Formats: sequence, C-alpha cells, structure tokens
Amino acid sequence: MLTINTILKELKNVPVNRLEDLYSIIHALRANSKKSDKRSKKVLSFAGSLADMTDEDYHDFLKQTKDSRNNLFDRDLTI
Repeated sequence: MLTINTILKELKNVPVNRLEDLYSIIHALRANSKKSDKRSKKVLSFAGSLADMTDEDYHDFLKQTKDSRNNLFDRDLTI
C-alpha cells in the first residue's frame, strides 16, 4: 500500500532543477480534483429529481430523450 512516507522518500530524490516541474504536476492534480468535486456536486444536485414522476411520465421522458438523441446523432457525415 502506498503511503505518504513512501512518496516523501521519492520526492527527496527529485533533482533540484526538476522541483518546479514536480510542483506544477502536483498543483495540476489538486486543481483537477477540485474541478471534479465541483462537477460531482452539480451532477448530484439532480439526484432524485425524477423520483416524483409517474411511471408513465418517466417512460415518456425516456422515449423523448432517446428519440431526440437519435435525431441529433443519427446523421450521415461526408468527410
């Protein structure tokens, strides 16, 4: 199992002239996780929003969604 101590030991071996690159990589990883957290919260805010639909309304919604998707993305492309 990877531990913080294992990572810190590896960091000690990074050449001084590469520390700026290392910092950029670490910072990018942290920034992406924050963006991912925000995105997850936005997606989860819709959780349960369809729960109060009747079965009939839900099936109509699914049918309309599938039909719209097929109409939008079922096109012949000439390249």
